[in-house]
Amino acid sequence: MKTNPKILIAEDELVLQLMLNQMLLKMGFSDIVAVSKGSEVIDACDKTYFDLILMDIILMDEIDGIEAYGIIRRDKEIPVIYITGNTDQRNRERAEKLGFIDYLAKPVTYYQLSNAIMSVFKK
Repeated sequence: MKTNPKILIAEDELVLQLMLNQMLLKMGFSDIVAVSKGSEVIDACDKTYFDLILMDIILMDEIDGIEAYGIIRRDKEIPVIYITGNTDQRNRERAEKLGFIDYLAKPVTYYQLSNAIMSVFKK
């Protein structure tokens, strides 16, 4: 595993953003960036390399998490774990076309998140 993987949290709800950040810190990760808009996800990935994205589907602007990931994947291969309250089949099918590590329904537990993240970094 890379010594200090860089993780991007894309979550529009501040409380959940902070909760995910705290979970990551508890897991030992410290290089964490958080954004709340799809456009910010794209901008952040244009400027910085991330080892993992924790992505909500519904974000604050008109670009949702699946669309943002589709744009990012044109240029970069970054693993994504979707963490969403929006578990409808249509969005899951959209996400599956792009690929993902895991698709977790909110509220996500520390154990669920830890297992999903470890599947990325054990490789």
